[in-house]
Amino acid sequence: MQELETLNVIIAGHIDHGKTTLLFKLSRKWTDTHSEELKRGITIKLGYSDIIISKNGDYNIDNHGDKKKYITFIDAPGHEMLMATMLSGAAIVDAAILVVAANEGIKPQTREHLMALQAKDVRNIIIVQNKIDLVSKEKAIENYNLIRKEFKGTIAENSPIIPVSSQQEINIERIYEAICEIKAPERNPNDSPLFLVARSFDINKPGTKPSNLHGAVLGGTLKKGTLKVGDIIEIKPGIMTKEANQLKYKTIKTKIASLFKGSGKVNEITPGGNSSIETELDMALGKTDTLSGCVVSLNGKLPEITTKITIKYNLFKEFLGGIQIPPLKPSESIMLSINTSVTVGIISKLSKEEAEINLKIPVVPFKGNKIGLARNVNNHWRLIGHGEIK
Repeated sequence: MQELETLNVIIAGHIDHGKTTLLFKLSRKWTDTHSEELKRGITIKLGYSDIIISKNGDYNIDNHGDKKKYITFIDAPGHEMLMATMLSGAAIVDAAILVVAANEGIKPQTREHLMALQAKDVRNIIIVQNKIDLVSKEKAIENYNLIRKEFKGTIAENSPIIPVSSQQEINIERIYEAICEIKAPERNPNDSPLFLVARSFDINKPGTKPSNLHGAVLGGTLKKGTLKVGDIIEIKPGIMTKEANQLKYKTIKTKIASLFKGSGKVNEITPGGNSSIETELDMALGKTDTLSGCVVSLNGKLPEITTKITIKYNLFKEFLGGIQIPPLKPSESIMLSINTSVTVGIISKLSKEEAEINLKIPVVPFKGNKIGLARNVNNHWRLIGHGEIK
């Protein structure tokens, strides 16, 4: 698995357009495992699964044939209130499957997810026209043409559109084929490692004997470098502490106890795909995604955290619904999605293309990092633009 070309793919789109069912048909795994997700029937947190696609006349996941490719999937929530979670998922992928239901067409979160992919510079996009079994041939063709027209002039303008029925398993193999046509980006396993944390877990079941307990687990992706079992790592910004009535963030240092690439246990991880790091940290530190948004590297290799950054930015032309987006203002509060972290900041200096921002939650700054910008509109954070750290 380590030697196969690896691609990390996010499943995006409007709520109830069939993203999680599609991913089940692609990977044979349900990703909605959180109790509240099962109860409400929607994706709340990022879900994960992985497959190996091979070709033996046609594309399949039976692991027969040659030209194999290892694919890890992320299932992103479609609900507008969970856009920050979707942005975090988009930060760790190489490609996206954007799902549009043929019986409903393009909806607000379809557009917003496309904007989020643009904000995170995800340019390899496959459009799946799902639920074609619920409409007539004429309606499916009409919907197909509307999708093509709607996405003209966007990063998805030339993306393939694949008519699919997830429930009836129609054209699933065409999605495999489209995925395999995407070339994985060049990765550098010899650089200083950089692991982006999208989830953190306590994997211990109630009643586990103390001798069998596992440390906190970090889930995410390794963007560059190599990490090995036994490595001493640092985690930033780390954990929040209170000193003299002031909130501070403390870097965490620990040892890697075990590593997983997708669902397989390995001795080392290289860039690409979904990975997990079991640490020697107290299991409680992993609960409820406490460490999500952090970055990980070998001890002493990360930059210092900061609460002030300068960004070069571009605003989208309009909000969803066609309302023009007003320019940024000095002292305005905005939300920033940086890597897998989300923070809120106040604009302290502003020009037409650049902004200096004081952050409430510190970040680890990397020059050129792609960021998403959101504004609070009627008590909802709405994506308004994108940029990069200077």
